[in-house]
Amino acid sequence: MVLSTLSLRPFFAIAAPLADFLDLIAIIVYMIRFFSANRIIHPPDKPSRDAPKGWAQPFAPYGCFNKRTKRMEEYATLSYQGKTYRLPLIVGTENECAIDILKLRNESGLITYDPGFANSGACKSSITYMDGERGILRYRGIPVEELAEKSTFKETSYLLINGRLPTEEELRNFSIMLNDHSLVHEDMKTFYQNFPRASHPMGILSAMVNALRSFYPELQTGEEEINFTVTRLLAKVRTMAAMSYKISRGHTVAYPRPDLAYCENFLNMMFHTPVKPYEFVKEVVRALEVFWILHADHEQNCSTTAVRVVGSGRVNLYAAISAGMAALWGPLHGGANQAVVEMLSDIYISGGDYRKAVERAKDKNDPFRLMGFGHRVYKTYDPRAKIMKKMCDDLLSALDLKDPLLDIAKELEEVAIKDAYFVDHNLYPNVDFYSGIVLRAIGIPTNMFTVMFAIGRLPGWIAQWKESMDDPQWRISRPRQIYTGPNETHYVPMDQR
Repeated sequence: MVLSTLSLRPFFAIAAPLADFLDLIAIIVYMIRFFSANRIIHPPDKPSRDAPKGWAQPFAPYGCFNKRTKRMEEYATLSYQGKTYRLPLIVGTENECAIDILKLRNESGLITYDPGFANSGACKSSITYMDGERGILRYRGIPVEELAEKSTFKETSYLLINGRLPTEEELRNFSIMLNDHSLVHEDMKTFYQNFPRASHPMGILSAMVNALRSFYPELQTGEEEINFTVTRLLAKVRTMAAMSYKISRGHTVAYPRPDLAYCENFLNMMFHTPVKPYEFVKEVVRALEVFWILHADHEQNCSTTAVRVVGSGRVNLYAAISAGMAALWGPLHGGANQAVVEMLSDIYISGGDYRKAVERAKDKNDPFRLMGFGHRVYKTYDPRAKIMKKMCDDLLSALDLKDPLLDIAKELEEVAIKDAYFVDHNLYPNVDFYSGIVLRAIGIPTNMFTVMFAIGRLPGWIAQWKESMDDPQWRISRPRQIYTGPNETHYVPMDQR
């Protein structure tokens, strides 16, 4: 049978649009597959089983997307000695995927080995989110850039500790409590005066915070009593820090004033003298406010981990915070901004040739390090560094200060963002690089830099401690080890050695 062209016209009239429609469907399917392979799919209307209590998650994932099989996975598998172990997967609100190894040792006899815990998650937390690859830092979901621009340190502290921004009344009551509890026991002066004059302020502050338990022993477990205790600690640490500076210089202690806000009060206690009242400069106050906001929390870092680990033994709050301060003291952590200023000073004293310092830093055989460059987590520009750099420029301009150390810092930054070595090794300027210059411009002595960091980090430590106390999966911290010592041997008597 022969079909004429005329008889096929109705078929072609339908087939052509149908082909176009099928092409469109194919394109949509391809796009879905492409984008699905590059992110975790959120199954609709099924909340995550691992979401923190009370956390809104209408589209949170309950598994991890497998790019090879193109499907959601709820388990990872581990093969060892002919056996296969199914390890549950945990997904956070920002699609971070983790392997739950809680039962690994009991089932297989294996433990994991991760020096420095760079690949280990020790807890679930709803406080701070950071993404080092994309340069993101958020407190309770709010970008740190917004808080630095619009908030105050007092309000940010409330946010971190209580999980939300305060109402106007709540913030007012919080301010009143901070002022009411800012005085410290007069007997504490005796402790301060008996430290050697050359003692580092950070060591003094850490010891005195631990001693607070003796002066304020009442630590209750109720929510209201805990809030009272943490607010008192926030108020007193600021006073104690300024007191340590004054006593170390042999000056009269300046007491907190009820008419001043948190940052103004600290500056007044630091620099007011009976013969020269402190004059406030709004740019200085704002610079200190932003410095403390940027340092308020930073996820599970060295000092925060110390607070959580010590706190896991159910010690009192003061002891846990004191442990965090001791950890912060190190030059690789909170002492980094002091190390930056000391490095810039050394370069300046040596003639100001920053290029020589750069070449030394690139030399593998030279132990010299450029302080303030690179970060354990950030693999791009530290978001806090951008804010601190602008604050540094604005502050020096407002005060009309010419600081040769800042000139050297700017030259070093230019090298870091262009030099292939620094770019390839992700050695971008971090927040410590500029914060030291800001503190120096405010008038903070170098040995007080770490103390300033500790005051800023205090609300984050408190929030982390509170969260760990309320964690239903709480366990005392007790890591394992890989033993590399001698096998069993026997005691050798003294005369046979």
